[in-house]
Amino acid sequence: MEKAVKSQIGVSARLSVAPMMDWTDRHCRYLHRLLSKRALLYTEMVTSPALVRGQARHLLRFDPAEQPVALQLGGSDPAELAKAAVMGADAGYVEINLNVGCPSDRVQSGCFGAVLMERPALVAQCCAAMIQAQPSEVTVKCRIGVDDQDPEVVLPEFLARIVGAGVTRVAIHARKAWLKGLSPKENRDIPPLDYDLVLRMKGLFPNLHISINGGIASLEHAKELLDLGLDGVMIGRAAYHNPTDILQRADAVIWGDDVGPDPLDIVMQMRNYIDAHMVDQTRGGGKLAHVTKHMMGLFAGQPGSRQWRRYLSENAHRDGAGWAVVEDALAAMEQVAAA
Repeated sequence: MEKAVKSQIGVSARLSVAPMMDWTDRHCRYLHRLLSKRALLYTEMVTSPALVRGQARHLLRFDPAEQPVALQLGGSDPAELAKAAVMGADAGYVEINLNVGCPSDRVQSGCFGAVLMERPALVAQCCAAMIQAQPSEVTVKCRIGVDDQDPEVVLPEFLARIVGAGVTRVAIHARKAWLKGLSPKENRDIPPLDYDLVLRMKGLFPNLHISINGGIASLEHAKELLDLGLDGVMIGRAAYHNPTDILQRADAVIWGDDVGPDPLDIVMQMRNYIDAHMVDQTRGGGKLAHVTKHMMGLFAGQPGSRQWRRYLSENAHRDGAGWAVVEDALAAMEQVAAA
């Protein structure tokens, strides 16, 4: 990949939406791109066995309008990850990200995700193989450590290994992952955040593009972290549940561009996408709820937002539900707002 293209992705990575299983699918990403032209978007994690052995190429589908968009892979076999990375690059992804942060039992049993923090040499081999196999930029998303590891010791060693393999950009979730004793949900909240450690890593690795992830719920907080010298901020659940507050304002706050469209305009812009999804013959005809489940938070904090969410949740899954349901949800919201 040309250096100029990689540089553009690095600029977009000043604010990114974290890869989140069952959330950041292609419908979610299309919606998020309407709100922000700049933010870097990520797929849900896709495992290399699913792509290479299962030939599940449908998992790579995305709309070109989503760009810049990155593919996150899960796996631990260098040769298999290299093949999966080639598939991702061929599909048009500008970045291939290796998951070294997910703490779920499923990824532990498959020897990938956060458990790989214990195997930095293997991670480096995986990254080197992926870099050599294809032109898209290879990045890593990791934790500061797992279980009884000392992050002050483990994280610098881990970063040195992947930098040595050729990685120039990393996203660090500033929490340990406790693989024994905490659920994946608990691992998102209970281990304490250590932003200072991540900031110190920027001092140790000045040429490494470091994004910070974990506990960031506002653009103001994101800007504070960027002003401290970090290269990027990755926001997860806050961007999903309150996309208007985070993503609509992101281009203005982070890059100094124009504010994105208001949520009502976004809903109207989704009409053609929804209509096309409803007749998507490659999937046997899409369901309205596949798309609208990601639109629930568009009006968060506004009068009538509860009615908007309730109407969609109760009606979008019904057989035959289409655009009229979205219009009725808007009407229910506006009725409350006008009262």
